[in-house]
Amino acid sequence: MIDYNQLLIKSYKHWEIYLHENQCYIGRVFALLRDDAHVEDFLALEGDVREEFFLAGQEVKSALKTLFQPDKMNYAALSNTSPRIHVHIVPRYQESREFQGKVFTDTRWGKNYAPYDRSFVIDEAMLFSIRDALKLKMHTSS
Repeated sequence: MIDYNQLLIKSYKHWEIYLHENQCYIGRVFALLRDDAHVEDFLALEGDVREEFFLAGQEVKSALKTLFQPDKMNYAALSNTSPRIHVHIVPRYQESREFQGKVFTDTRWGKNYAPYDRSFVIDEAMLFSIRDALKLKMHTSS
């Protein structure tokens, strides 16, 4: 299992954007609220914490659209396995996408993104290539 710090795409004052380790939906990321925000419920977000979430989300969406042209976006704020607020941003694809010679197919198109294929694995080099592509697009958009 990879250290999530290696998958950091962009840091904001209140949020951090990470590439999800499982890329069965190429470009899947999550926004993680920093510990010092002390908010325990997504709907309790207020002020600049809330505004920054939507700014970061728009930057992610723009980068994903440029890189992979998703047909739809899914968002999930479940907080079942982590007490810290985090929101999954899951691009969805009606047809397969290719990135650096690897084909990514959304086998659940038209259905809930979960349960997703937990056996889907790509090597670290490909994972870091996706991270770096998103990082480049997000840093040039701000």
